[in-house]
Amino acid sequence: MQIVLHKKPKSPTIIQGFPGFGFVGSVALEFLIDHLKVEQIGRIILEEMPAMVAVHKNQMVDPFGIFYNKEYNLVIVHAVSPTQGLEWKIADFVLELSTKLQAKEIISLEGVAGENPQEFHTFAYSTDKRKLEKMKRAGIEPLKEGIIIGVTGALLVKSKKFPLSCIFCETHSAFPDSKAAAKVIEGLDKYLGLKVDYNPLLKQAEGFEQKLQTLMKKSTQTAELSEQKRMSYVG
Repeated sequence: MQIVLHKKPKSPTIIQGFPGFGFVGSVALEFLIDHLKVEQIGRIILEEMPAMVAVHKNQMVDPFGIFYNKEYNLVIVHAVSPTQGLEWKIADFVLELSTKLQAKEIISLEGVAGENPQEFHTFAYSTDKRKLEKMKRAGIEPLKEGIIIGVTGALLVKSKKFPLSCIFCETHSAFPDSKAAAKVIEGLDKYLGLKVDYNPLLKQAEGFEQKLQTLMKKSTQTAELSEQKRMSYVG
């Protein structure tokens, strides 16, 4: 139950996205990590999680990796493991990381359920009115009504010290949704001025979705197998 950091950049913007509806945050951050010049500077270790890591293309994928982009002073918290039941604890870790690095803002990327399968509206919410105005100027519609769950919901309850801004996009799938993730990247790009071309995400959608779906499936299977073994010991 610790944060392991090999480097401590000063006053970065922290962007986090955890597996949720449509895996929008996970897909969007996977794309950012692939698209921007980043280095892994740490990881979050949770002993409540099964003792496992995934291997993809001969490289280990941390369940909770921390990456850094120097050009824009961004710290990216990327997760490929399920977070059910650990939302409050993970929110505490994100806030602890923000304190260690004296973050100037936390940005959360999420998917929300949409009604029209042909539409992918993006919405914004922020605990800082100035940040919300900036997001409105970037063309992101303020979220007026909605239910926010998961790690982002826990952060909104607990985050008092750091501005917390959220970019949501409608998604229509329980599986990884690259179209919704691309809209989130588009909004993030306009908000932060990253000059990120999100169109490749649409072209690479199948690859990103397949990778994340495989990792999540294996994570769930391993967790179930671990529980079965534990129960066999007890029985």
